[in-house]
Amino acid sequence: MSKIRFKALSETLNRKPIEVNENTKRSLLFGENVFNETSMRQYLTKDAYVGVMSAISKGTKIDRKIANQVSSAMKEWALSKGVTHYTHWFQPLTGATAEKHDAFFETIGGGLAIEKFEGGQLVQQEPDASSFPNGGIRNTFEARGYTAWDPTSPAFIYGTTLCIPTIFISYTGEALDYKTPLLRALHAVDKAATNVCKYFDKNVRKVTSSLGWEQEYFLIDKALAASRPDIILTGRTLVGHSPAKGQQLDDHYFGSIPTRALNFMRELETECMLLGIPVKTRHNEVAPNQFELAPIYEESNLAVDHNSLLMDVMGKVASRHNFKVLFHEKPFAGINGSGKHNNWSLATDTGINLLGPGKTPMSNLQFLTFFINTIKAVNDNEELLRASIASASNDHRLGANEAPPAIISVFIGAQLTKVLKELEGVTNGKLSPEEKTDLKLNVVGKIPDVLLDNTDRNRTSPFAFTGNKFEFRAVGSTANCANPMTILNTIVAKQLKDFKVEVDALIENNDLKKDEAIFNVLREYIKKSKTILFEGNGYGEAWEKEAKKRGLSNNKTTPEALKVKVADKTIQLFEEMKIMSKVETEARYEIEIEEYTLRLQIESRALGDIAGNHIVPTAIRYQNLLIKNVKGLKEIFGKDFKKHADEQLKLITKISEHIEGLHAKIDDMLAERKKANKIENIEKKAVAYCNKVKPYFEEIRYHCDKLELMVDDELWPLTKYREILFTR
Repeated sequence: MSKIRFKALSETLNRKPIEVNENTKRSLLFGENVFNETSMRQYLTKDAYVGVMSAISKGTKIDRKIANQVSSAMKEWALSKGVTHYTHWFQPLTGATAEKHDAFFETIGGGLAIEKFEGGQLVQQEPDASSFPNGGIRNTFEARGYTAWDPTSPAFIYGTTLCIPTIFISYTGEALDYKTPLLRALHAVDKAATNVCKYFDKNVRKVTSSLGWEQEYFLIDKALAASRPDIILTGRTLVGHSPAKGQQLDDHYFGSIPTRALNFMRELETECMLLGIPVKTRHNEVAPNQFELAPIYEESNLAVDHNSLLMDVMGKVASRHNFKVLFHEKPFAGINGSGKHNNWSLATDTGINLLGPGKTPMSNLQFLTFFINTIKAVNDNEELLRASIASASNDHRLGANEAPPAIISVFIGAQLTKVLKELEGVTNGKLSPEEKTDLKLNVVGKIPDVLLDNTDRNRTSPFAFTGNKFEFRAVGSTANCANPMTILNTIVAKQLKDFKVEVDALIENNDLKKDEAIFNVLREYIKKSKTILFEGNGYGEAWEKEAKKRGLSNNKTTPEALKVKVADKTIQLFEEMKIMSKVETEARYEIEIEEYTLRLQIESRALGDIAGNHIVPTAIRYQNLLIKNVKGLKEIFGKDFKKHADEQLKLITKISEHIEGLHAKIDDMLAERKKANKIENIEKKAVAYCNKVKPYFEEIRYHCDKLELMVDDELWPLTKYREILFTR
């Protein structure tokens, strides 16, 4: 095994950067392989173009005649670019993307063939997709699941395949993917937010949820990755002693990007431009060999699709550059993990960011309305928001090395805290002329200036207001953004819906003017939402005690966090907002809890194999060398040999102790895993893996990492942290 390690190091050190040509302006490349508005204008008839654009902007249905025209145009556009196949591209509940390629090619008899792609093939397909997670919605022998075209996300070409973004549903209509509930949530927040906007501007017809994700990742040489069975099987290192130098000097953060990594990024960005993914920012992150890229904000559904596509493209481009991308939230112990910050806002079709202040008191009152309602939504649903980012891999990251804790809180900065405090003192009922003037001039009117100077930052806040948006920082780097975005848009939609009811009731029943009614409701929301607001450091026992006192949840593990997903309150919320039925909600819970168990099961097996079959034999081999050395010293020095072999004898003893400890812990872990595997209830099995099996991971790792420091470097079988993290 050590031969593999040193061969991998030799390969890595002899790599030459792959040359990348960037001779074309990004703006000219952007969207070249996307069936976007420009392509549609060129290839579609006027009726077909109007039909598709109406479906995108208004959600109207595309009839069969229009679908046939669109499919014909799509085919001609794709064939002009050398495409041979098409696929319905969807996002099943595995967290990855899925596709089944079909050729345009069709035989017509007489030894002849044509290129064929009709409206029916565009609108709907029936893949044999029985092996995807379904949470009991359908049996394996009932393989029928349907993919249906989502016209709001444009088709694109990747390689020689036309990819058509679709939803994925069961034969009986239940959602089996991430996209379907997201689209429902976006519709709900559009409707609720538009109704509230009409208090301020009657011309608003549509509100769009926007998302800007920040993708963090590690980039390591693929030969080094292949030399580590744990990375290959689990995406992270299960053992490995921290190197003398980690991230403590902060010399990697925003530093000069290594040439090989930069060339990978340049080719990746070119691919992204062709696919219409508007990537803009790239930089080194805090940990060694950790990087980040971020796009310009987009409509949430499209942004989710682009992030899912990007992760696939990154893997393929990385391979061409002899890299492996690690998306795991915590691939290395002792240094920063990776997140996927979700920057979220709402924008009107009149061009207004609802979470950005304006220049007038009225526009600022609109800002405060959406700002405070979002805080209230998080306050009332913090446990559900925590559940939206729960996973076995994110459990390792939350609460460690600058990552947000598992306790959800909202950071808004000192200046906005002061504004809310002043609004909290608004008179109950009708406002005096003096109070109205004071609010408009001295509180609401000054918000743009407040935000201009509000430069507070809190890297440990899971949900922070950052000037003109909220940043959901607790989302993990492997996550599909659809999950947290579905929850966030749903709870905000519900909150805005309730807000509208309360304001209308005050206007109608209490004879209050619109502004007075809004101020009265916002005042009560501020009082009720104090629990969730936190400006301090999210680390440590002090905050945990304070959070407990406030009644905030602190669900540190996925099994704890996921329970709220099947609580009566959650099911009622999803049913009321028409996001998911009870069956769909319970199915998702079952899938997520089972995935958690399976991931821990895989890690347990991999760790047992590495410790028992790689590390223990290596330690024994080195111990035998020491024993041979001691015997030689005894032959030379006779009865005085102990004086000369003292250190060797101590080392032999320590190695024996760690080998013994390893065997004992591996056996104990195996016994607990066997017990857990016999449990039929999925919840109890997940809890058993979490509380009984997983604790052995660190105990086994402790012995392995100690042995790494003792065993001769020439014999050690696993590529070490210093080699993985610092070999460029």
